[in-house]
Amino acid sequence: MALSLGIDTGGTYTDAVLYDPARGVLAAAKALTTRHDLAEGVGAAIAGVLPKELARQIRLVSLSTTLATNALVEGQGSPAALLLLGYDEGALGRAGLGAALKGDPVAFIGGGHGALGDEQRPLDVDAVAKAIREFAPRVSAFAVAGYFGVRNPAHELAVRRLIREATHHPVTCAHELSHNLDAPRRALTALLNARLISLLDRLIRAVERRLAELGIEAPLMVVKGDGALIAASDALNRPVETILSGPAASVVGAMALTQERDVVVSDMGGTTTDIAFLKDGRPVLNRDGAIVGGWRTMVEAIAVHTFGLGGDSEVRIDAERGLLVGPRRVVPLSLLAHQRPEALSTLREQAAEEFVGPLHGRFAIRARPLLGEEASLSMGERRTWDALGDGPAPLTEVLGSRRPERPLGRLVERGLVHIAAFTPSDAAHFLGMQKSWSAEAARLGAELWCRRPAEPGWRGGPNPEAFASAVIERVATQTCEALIASTIEASGGPAVRRAEPLGTALIDAASAANANSDALYRVTISLGRPLVAIGAPVSTYYPEVARRLGTRLIVPEHHGVSNAVGAVAGGIFEAAFVTISAPREDRFRVHGTNGVRDFGALEDAAAHAIEQARDAARSRAIAAGAATVEVKVERKDTVVRNFGADLFIESTITATATGRPRLG
Repeated sequence: MALSLGIDTGGTYTDAVLYDPARGVLAAAKALTTRHDLAEGVGAAIAGVLPKELARQIRLVSLSTTLATNALVEGQGSPAALLLLGYDEGALGRAGLGAALKGDPVAFIGGGHGALGDEQRPLDVDAVAKAIREFAPRVSAFAVAGYFGVRNPAHELAVRRLIREATHHPVTCAHELSHNLDAPRRALTALLNARLISLLDRLIRAVERRLAELGIEAPLMVVKGDGALIAASDALNRPVETILSGPAASVVGAMALTQERDVVVSDMGGTTTDIAFLKDGRPVLNRDGAIVGGWRTMVEAIAVHTFGLGGDSEVRIDAERGLLVGPRRVVPLSLLAHQRPEALSTLREQAAEEFVGPLHGRFAIRARPLLGEEASLSMGERRTWDALGDGPAPLTEVLGSRRPERPLGRLVERGLVHIAAFTPSDAAHFLGMQKSWSAEAARLGAELWCRRPAEPGWRGGPNPEAFASAVIERVATQTCEALIASTIEASGGPAVRRAEPLGTALIDAASAANANSDALYRVTISLGRPLVAIGAPVSTYYPEVARRLGTRLIVPEHHGVSNAVGAVAGGIFEAAFVTISAPREDRFRVHGTNGVRDFGALEDAAAHAIEQARDAARSRAIAAGAATVEVKVERKDTVVRNFGADLFIESTITATATGRPRLG
């Protein structure tokens, strides 16, 4: 018997399924994601589905994860240096590149190429060496982006060689992630990739250790953002391609579990709600690049609309809208007390105090040990880190005596520290809708919230039960808002933004629980497709969501582990692109993966380009873990009519390689 093991590591839970392609899901299990040591959660989930006697029968292991997506949504990631070759400083004002740096170092270095692949300036090797010496002690990775690097990657490749000769840091070259010409957005994608390398490395190493301990020798694959599979070793070089891995796997899993072909798929986890669409049985892809955490990348991935709305989202107050949920993920108080009973004692003590402020019912806890990052911490960050001790540390102490909040915020952004606070999961535990963790901690958290002083958007709490119910109601309303906004945009309508008062008012009215009988108008919006809801918390919220949106709800069996099912239900898909330009009337230039080459005839250039694209796609598919590869090549010429004659502009050669993963 040839079995597959699917694993999904999310922000809160790690799921596992034992899967037989002929019989479907044989077993499924969930375990808490252990961020301090991911191997623990992975091992616990695997143990729940895999008897020891079947370990040798596992022929494929595949992993999907929301960790990269969550890191971008929450603004986390390891520090990375960005080297821009031939860019002007105005590039930081485009594509959100400057904002994405968040204080990480950047260097503008002479070099780069023009649109036809000609060198615009020689590479300033001395400036590269200086940047490496200055930045290497402060960062964990480098990102390198050359102006028009996709038309000639020579300078990016040269800088990568210099970095590798001087350091052991991983290097991301922008031309390897996208063939598109938008230079600032390509640099942004490279920066995000560099930030995610250590995050994915820790996950993959943890899974590999656990598989080795179990005696499983099968190949390890990772789900990319388009739903295709890639070998784990290849994913370590291109972790940005795993953003939206979890949502992509969930859609592939939804297809496998429901056999539905035209539906809206909503995946609610602990950190995010991811909304995607199935059309004619295939996931709809975003050809313009995935948008995650507000950044538009150049990663071609599933067209998913990601909202910071999950069971573990932070409950907060907005001055204009009042009670809101998300977008930041925090550790639920009920989970914290379940894992660390001393937190429950602290909550009891705080509830007995006469005065309750906004820091009550909130904790900070170290997410993991420092991994050579001590030198990169500021003095304030180091003091805050030391103050946390073994934790969990109440924020009333960590931020007491007017200590600055910024050092703690920076530690949270870098994924070194987690905040624990009241969440929808706590509201559900308090109301008896969930029973996994500490209901007493959830109740105490609700009581502390209700005793907080009034502030803009918050008049002070009702009774704790009413407050918890209001949180559950708020999740349902925000879920409706997310579904409406996503379906409008997916239908070709405008992006619905909070800055548009009319759109906001209409969506709020349509999403509300009950229409106001005294209102002058009523708004009803119905989904035009059935709604497939997957993810552990959906049974709590989605029956009400589907009722408000007037649609058929499908919650499939094994909906809580759909991502893990999708992790083993996909195949390998890799693409390579080569462009042909015409620098002169009698000259055709092939912009290949290793540089440029000129030809005197278009067909000679096309034959060379097709061979390069075919070889590159095949090589990438084999590196991605394909057992057998089928390659298809398409050629698209752009020609315009000019004074009665055809004028060649450019040609794009696209080679796509598909295959099934190798089995152990």
